Amino acid sequence: MKFIGITGGIGAGKSTVLSLLKENFNCRILLADEVAAQLMMAGTQCFEAVVGLPWPESIVGTDGQINRPLMAKLMFADDNLRESVNGIVHPAVEREVLNQVEEERKKHNIEYFFFEAALLIECGYGKLVDEMWYIYADEEIRTKRLMESRGYGVERIKNTIMSQRSDASFREHADRIIDNSGDKESTLAQLKTILSD
Repeated sequence: MKFIGITGGIGAGKSTVLSLLKENFNCRILLADEVAAQLMMAGTQCFEAVVGLPWPESIVGTDGQINRPLMAKLMFADDNLRESVNGIVHPAVEREVLNQVEEERKKHNIEYFFFEAALLIECGYGKLVDEMWYIYADEEIRTKRLMESRGYGVERIKNTIMSQRSDASFREHADRIIDNSGDKESTLAQLKTILSD
């Protein structure tokens, strides 16, 4: 079983690639955001540690769970808080992912284990995965997609793209580059070529 990390900038179409992989290959897909969300449910160690940080206001919603949009907003306004949260959540996510990879290896049921996260490179997953894939789409296409799918304005898209790792930097750390600028068929053709090696 191959453990493959999937990363890329906003609007590059990581979700499209993941759904193509899911439909066409014998694999399991895990998303960093989903793992983090589970690890931060009320009653967990991560929840207690994150809620215990010096937030300017309570990040616990009326349902007793962390209000994630509020948490994200406060984190991005304060570098110290962001570093503290990441220092709690990232190591916990990594442990959980590696446990799940280990379990799948023992079962011998799947050929590929794909793990998707925007910050795979920053979090040092290059050393943990068998291969790092970078999902690429040119900026014009990313802008168009984000305007259609999320209703973002051009300015917001530009700022978000600027705040992320550069294309050159993604390429430098990637073992494979999937060009997702075209249609699904051309992306699927690339995936089939790579996975038939």
